[in-house]
Amino acid sequence: MKLISYEVSGRATYGILRDDGIVDAGARLGPSYPTLRSVLATPDRLHDLANEVPDHTLKDIIFYPPVPDPGRILCVGLNYRSHIAETGREEPKYPMIFARYPDSLVGHGAPMVRPQVSVQFDYEGELAIVIGKSGRHIESGSALDHVAGYACFNDGSVRDYQRHTTQFLPGKTFWRSGSFGPWLVTPDEAGAIGDLGLVTRLNGIEVQRAKIDDLLFDPPELIAYLSAIYPLMPGDVIATGTTGGVGAFRKPPLWMKPGDRVEVTIDRLGTLRNSIIAEED
Repeated sequence: MKLISYEVSGRATYGILRDDGIVDAGARLGPSYPTLRSVLATPDRLHDLANEVPDHTLKDIIFYPPVPDPGRILCVGLNYRSHIAETGREEPKYPMIFARYPDSLVGHGAPMVRPQVSVQFDYEGELAIVIGKSGRHIESGSALDHVAGYACFNDGSVRDYQRHTTQFLPGKTFWRSGSFGPWLVTPDEAGAIGDLGLVTRLNGIEVQRAKIDDLLFDPPELIAYLSAIYPLMPGDVIATGTTGGVGAFRKPPLWMKPGDRVEVTIDRLGTLRNSIIAEED
């Protein structure tokens, strides 16, 4: 299934995306399941609605991030071998983890915002994992049993702020600087994720390309590592890191600027598209 959170006629809801439209699961399930996050742990309730008559089309809606209200957004730095190589750094022994916050992300089609304080606004196409089944001290061999689905992610980064200290967070969580979507694809439809290809395009020009199996720490390893720190809960988002080709390491650097359009495409997961605007606009 493809699961989607959205706004229609001023109302926030979520549903199941089919070829012929969107089944409004939020309206059908009612206040007991107010958001997609609230129903991820009981996916049978969504499966039961999959064949209902659609209520909306994509042209009727405003996209939200697939999980607009995650408890945690956990991001991984330096996790593609090609990206590690372009930075000139050694491979980390453990995953490099930092956090984002929900208001730092927008959905598909919404503008990402370049902040007033910097022009060093960089793209980072990534694979995002969403947790569906809670767990602590999860073994890597069973980690994928805890996944609700996968989506595209753009970890928009403000590079000068990122480099102010050894901590990445300041440059990684500016207001509306990243994006997530367009929808969440369940594991049965996504298939084996290692062979998925990821491509990022800026103004139609390819700037990143990789296979997911170029990850240093793969999704099962990340889930196992993070669940040793705290219980992972339904709706938690793990952004698995970006591949080589980021703007910061090009000569000259390639920064996103107002008027640009950026796309992150992952095989079988779709394409996440966003324009860039200036904060003052």
